[in-house]
Amino acid sequence: MIFATNADLKKKVDEGSFREDFYFRLKVVTLTIPPLRERREDIPLLVDFFNRRFSQENGKPPIAISSEALEVLQAYSWPGNVRELRNLIEHLVLMNSGKEVLASDLHEFGPLSSESKGIQIPMGTLLADVEKEYILRTLERCSGNRTQTAQSLGIGRRTLIRKLHEYGMLASDE
Repeated sequence: MIFATNADLKKKVDEGSFREDFYFRLKVVTLTIPPLRERREDIPLLVDFFNRRFSQENGKPPIAISSEALEVLQAYSWPGNVRELRNLIEHLVLMNSGKEVLASDLHEFGPLSSESKGIQIPMGTLLADVEKEYILRTLERCSGNRTQTAQSLGIGRRTLIRKLHEYGMLASDE
């Protein structure tokens, strides 16, 4: 029998919240597997494994995942560990319409997109400069698509265009 837990059973025994006799019945061989956030090099392998598995199970071709999307997946902390990654890949396989999964496609998964390539903000940086950097990075991640960028930022497309004008990123006639 194999048992898995994220609790420190020895500590639970010492606290009196786990039976000592049961602990010793279970403790024959202990394998400690670090959480996924501590072994990010496993993420591409797991993505590939789950992609092939769920594609085969559902009679669909494997999805293509861009290198930028893979970077986002590797940058994420995975609080739900491998199960969270597994569920995400299953969702992507089931919902994919045959197009490559891009980093911008991961925005619907909340914290996933915000953790990748975080912006370091030195003390004393003006808020306007932070906003500009964030908008430009989002525009880059969305491959220059202004509508998608505005949606990712939660602002209107006109607001985005006005901001890009302010930053000198657009000609006055655009």
